[in-house]
Amino acid sequence: MEVIADLQIHSKYARATSKNISIENLEKWARIKGLDLLGVGDFQHPLRRKEIDEKLTEDEHGILRTSSNSGVAFLWQTEVSLMYSQDGKRRAVHLLVFAPNTNIANKITEFLGSKGRLDYDGRPIFGMSAVELVRELKKIDDKIEIIPAHCMTPWFGLFGSKSGFDSLKDCFQDETDKIYAIESGMSADPAMLWRLEEVAGGKVNVVSFSDAHSFWPWRMGREATIFGIPELTYENIIKAIRTGIGLKATIETPPEYGKYHWDGHRNCDFSCGPEKTRELNGICPVCKKPMIIGVEYRIDEIAKYPLGFEAKNSRIYYKLLPLHEVIALATGNGMNTTKVWSVYNSLIMEFGNEFNLLLKVPKEKIAKFSDEKLADLILKNREGKIKVKPGYDGEYGVAQIGEKQVTL
Repeated sequence: MEVIADLQIHSKYARATSKNISIENLEKWARIKGLDLLGVGDFQHPLRRKEIDEKLTEDEHGILRTSSNSGVAFLWQTEVSLMYSQDGKRRAVHLLVFAPNTNIANKITEFLGSKGRLDYDGRPIFGMSAVELVRELKKIDDKIEIIPAHCMTPWFGLFGSKSGFDSLKDCFQDETDKIYAIESGMSADPAMLWRLEEVAGGKVNVVSFSDAHSFWPWRMGREATIFGIPELTYENIIKAIRTGIGLKATIETPPEYGKYHWDGHRNCDFSCGPEKTRELNGICPVCKKPMIIGVEYRIDEIAKYPLGFEAKNSRIYYKLLPLHEVIALATGNGMNTTKVWSVYNSLIMEFGNEFNLLLKVPKEKIAKFSDEKLADLILKNREGKIKVKPGYDGEYGVAQIGEKQVTL
């Protein structure tokens, strides 16, 4: 069976998230998006846990569902932020944590609670090292999975310019062999990560999830992983992540769409690509201070292999802008406007869900139902041909159309 999964979700109890991220809304919009499996998000937070216990029922395979039989399932997932000092240097990394069942989720919560408060933020911050976290969680159960999130972003990505790490070994040391995958994040795609030694050598696989802070379809599922497994079980999902068998493909936004692809300062309204950054010696020409170095520059800095290198465990990936973004381009309206919603809703009613439309429906059927311009843009999106002005320093990239499209 094919399972499209977004396993990096937050609850309303995490900072900077929508206050309407309920189980019901996640389930509803996952169906509309075309997602089959979601992470529950922030399971260690006491109020989120109460919601999970009240609204979801776990089966014998560690999969949770509501009573609606909607076809959307959940698994135990959270994200933690580690900030600490190692060898006199600042270290920071965000890690995804997955649990095989309620009992192990309880033990993880107990361990995390022994290290700090769990009630102030859905993504809690701890001063322990990544090494300690992995070691202690694996003592609880080897089926617990730990994946570095948005691995290239500057501040908390494992390979980011401000994280303090240049490799998996730097971060996880003697626990490195317990890390089986890295999550690409919006500002990077698998082709960029194939250039890294650990990925090129097949030591880790690449997965992709959204880091959704709301349930809207231009957030949830904007990045996802497609599994091909015999049955939906926690064990089968984790086996695919660890071995690559059953890991079919990832869905990525174009990396330029991410908030940290290029270098610059948003307060100075200045951004540039790696070549210009090198000319400027990394100094912002507006404020004369060091720029925030983005993913494209950083990958050049730490990659072992040249652009275009393909890892031996490489897999298909799709570069897709969310459907709202494509409709907004076609109509000239904002993504959250009545016009765009009207077009979006009619397309979903006709074609079932967003991923079906973005990946499978022939252009002729789309054009017959809507118009040639929108159909053409959906096909260009499917082929990764919509140009995006790169995001930087916390600003999303901007999709462009026609003569506005830039050469990157």
